[in-house]
Amino acid sequence: MSELEKQLSQSGIEAIQALFGEKTDEKQLQWQQTRKDFKGDITLVVFPLLRISKKSPEQTAEAIGKYLKDHSDLVEDFNVVKGFLNLSISAAFWLNFLKENTSLSNFGFKSPKSKSKVMVEYSSPNTNKPLHLGHLRNNFLGYSIANILEAEGHEVFKVQIINDRGIHICKSMLAWEKFGNGETPESSNMKGDHLVGKYYVIFDQKYKEEIAQLQEQGMDEEAAKKEAPLMKEAQQMLRKWEEGDAEVRALWEKMNGWVYDGFASTYQRMGVDFDKLYYESDTFLIGKEKVLEHEKNGLLYRKEDGSLWIDLSSEGLDDKLLLRADGTSVYMTQDIGTAIIREEEFACESYYYVVGNEQDYHFKVLALVLQKMGFKWAKGIQHLSYGMVDLPSGKMKSREGTVVDADDLMEEMKQTAARISEDLGKLDGMNDAEKEELYEMIGMGALKYFILKVDPKKQMLFNPEESVDFNGNTGPFIQYTHARIQSILRKAGKGNVENLGHSEAVENEDVDLLKSLYLFPQVVTEAAEQKSPALIANYAYDLVKTFNSFYQNTTPILKEESESIKNRRLCICELVGQTLRNAMGLIGVKLPEQM
Repeated sequence: MSELEKQLSQSGIEAIQALFGEKTDEKQLQWQQTRKDFKGDITLVVFPLLRISKKSPEQTAEAIGKYLKDHSDLVEDFNVVKGFLNLSISAAFWLNFLKENTSLSNFGFKSPKSKSKVMVEYSSPNTNKPLHLGHLRNNFLGYSIANILEAEGHEVFKVQIINDRGIHICKSMLAWEKFGNGETPESSNMKGDHLVGKYYVIFDQKYKEEIAQLQEQGMDEEAAKKEAPLMKEAQQMLRKWEEGDAEVRALWEKMNGWVYDGFASTYQRMGVDFDKLYYESDTFLIGKEKVLEHEKNGLLYRKEDGSLWIDLSSEGLDDKLLLRADGTSVYMTQDIGTAIIREEEFACESYYYVVGNEQDYHFKVLALVLQKMGFKWAKGIQHLSYGMVDLPSGKMKSREGTVVDADDLMEEMKQTAARISEDLGKLDGMNDAEKEELYEMIGMGALKYFILKVDPKKQMLFNPEESVDFNGNTGPFIQYTHARIQSILRKAGKGNVENLGHSEAVENEDVDLLKSLYLFPQVVTEAAEQKSPALIANYAYDLVKTFNSFYQNTTPILKEESESIKNRRLCICELVGQTLRNAMGLIGVKLPEQM
């Protein structure tokens, strides 16, 4: 509930007591924004109050409206539309709001660490391939959700689990060993993660050739997949890794090192970071140990082949594999170990896993298995599921080498931003270094905004060209408006909040903008509750549209003759600029001073 709603609720409770002789409480007073086609700033829904008033909706609203206008300094006027009481808030309230917040760099944010500790896991890549478009959505979502939760007052820990072991890693290792001829990132002039990803694709190609050869010899497809020599060698390499074979471990460390160097530069360009890194190679042993402990107490059972399972049928779920027949671990085992370590280290109230919706079942099972093992904190595990990202050309496949690499896409976004900016002639007076910095800012802003403005749960289609439109619901449109505001403030100077008069009338365009600004703290709260950066992104777009309407429908600030009005509007511009920086900063988008 906003401060305005709290104050109005108190006045509303007094009005109901005075008018109808009955006490009520805040819960019965339902406030909402006034619809744009009606006059007013905030609306009281009076239908829940009819039991108390014993009058029609219109009579009830009329009586309360008149009382509030006569007895509350907040209410300047009112009108009634059926059971809706639309209140116009006094200019003094909006000017006081402007005065209190114009100079606040943290406008809209709660006090740091005033709420519970939470953890957000995102990215969590495999070390057998570079990051791709899907990882971009994951990283942008995770980083933004962490920012939003922190802005709402939570103490936030950003983490990732690096999946640095397993059969998929061994596939890249084996292919490099067999077909790499000693190739390195330096000798090939490739980023390390791209080089390792190249051999993951080569493994798949060679593996398919072996399957085809076995099928030609009369073997069915499923048997051929199991009997293909490459797959058997990869499985043997995984067993050797788990046994600590020195040669396999040395190759693993070398190739993973290449990948980590590549990831680091990609993350830097993305603008994301982490407070703690976890490695599956460390955590799977703890998970394995816990799993074996619970085999002894009867929670788990073994099948005839020796594999270890947990029975979840009583919860309406399938039985879940926790250790393979050969004793090797699965993802669930590793996640059990990682979750236990994190609780011991950080003891958070909530653990948010930002992972695609194809893993919905996995995380439902993870929380349930940990609870069955006696860990009460596992109730705080939440899967922040999101939809996949497709391109106009269709779905991506890592094994077949048809993914859009994150590095390539980020560079393409920069080049697209450069071309469009040049065409629009927005770079007058900038030197080459300033232009390059701006291209990067626009390109990355376009990419992040286009991805984050979509509800996380929805599958989305990414169109690079559309995302850099300077006139649509895009990052560059918001960036350009921010640059326009900064240009105004450079030319006219900042306003003086101490000279904001409270007695003068405030034009509708000013009020509309102040109302939009007033909503920002509430939007941050809702975004934190829903774990949805889309609410922040679309708020920023709506604020920019309202500002542009204000800009076009009022006298240009530099030509405004009234010093009082000019001062007020400069203060408004300053708060709009700060609010845009705060909002877009939450989703990781930088805003230029000039554009």
